[in-house]
Amino acid sequence: MSELTSPVAQPIELFRPVPRQKAGGAAQRWPVDAVAALFELPFNDLIFRAQQVHREHFDANEVQLSTLLSIKTGGCEEDCGYCPQSVHYDTGVEATKLLDPATVAAAARAAREQGASRFCMGAAWRAPKDRDIEKVAELVRVVKAEGLEACCTLGMLTDTQAHALKEAGLDYYNHNLDTAPEAYGRFISTRTYDDRLQTLQSVREAGINVCCGGIVGMGELRRERAGLVAQIANLDPYPQSVPINQLVQVEGTPLHGTEALDPFEFVRTIAVARITMPKARVRLSAGRQQMGEAVQALCFLAGANSIFYGDKLLTTGNPDWAADQRLLGALGIAAR
Repeated sequence: MSELTSPVAQPIELFRPVPRQKAGGAAQRWPVDAVAALFELPFNDLIFRAQQVHREHFDANEVQLSTLLSIKTGGCEEDCGYCPQSVHYDTGVEATKLLDPATVAAAARAAREQGASRFCMGAAWRAPKDRDIEKVAELVRVVKAEGLEACCTLGMLTDTQAHALKEAGLDYYNHNLDTAPEAYGRFISTRTYDDRLQTLQSVREAGINVCCGGIVGMGELRRERAGLVAQIANLDPYPQSVPINQLVQVEGTPLHGTEALDPFEFVRTIAVARITMPKARVRLSAGRQQMGEAVQALCFLAGANSIFYGDKLLTTGNPDWAADQRLLGALGIAAR
């Protein structure tokens, strides 16, 4: 291979997105082929480019800390194949009622004292009722009173519900696309891809910041990982926050026993998300407990600049506060 054709020698410009036309005439910033080409780069070249993009927009030695609390656990009607909170699977997760404001206030206060700047609340609903939104709005006000940014993930929302949460002071709403459109039906049958996109539109139109990412390691192909990133990156605008989750396998769910994803492939996904969404907070989310510190460090190098902080993510484990403090300290990364 000559120097002119070597991937190492190719200029970065060759891998910039090429605008294409989507149905309806809107330009597509990142065609799937362009995203797939990023995944195919030599690992060092990909990380180098991601680090360059990262430093153009963020302090490379700073990470935003979020804490996630399950405010209503289990009993969800959806059949998402990765989720232990679904009523369709026997995972030992018991359904609970919505937490009261005093309990949420105490958890938010503890998160703030431990250094978190955003407090995320998750409820296992397919779609909340209006009376549920009234209760969650009260919890949002409780979190805001503690001086934290407030985020919720509650399932599908109507336009009216999104506006009600905005009026309560909600800063972010999380609603993940999970995977590429062509892979989606293998994992979920009770909610369509368009349902998810409609909720994201309602959230944007209400003026709430969008938090939208996906899950990797569900047995999907690399091309499908590229398709997921392309879908998120082509949202208009792309999300302010992009959580990248590694599947946490839970016994009793259909995806338990899936072949584990190569750690370098997960790091590649972080890097590609950073390049395609340069101004987003790319969050290293579920699965950190299984990664180990060296892989997490590579993820920060690849452009991750947000983590979930605390010893539990809804129903699965997460590194504890002290472990994260040690890791961030060892890497010279400051929290915000």
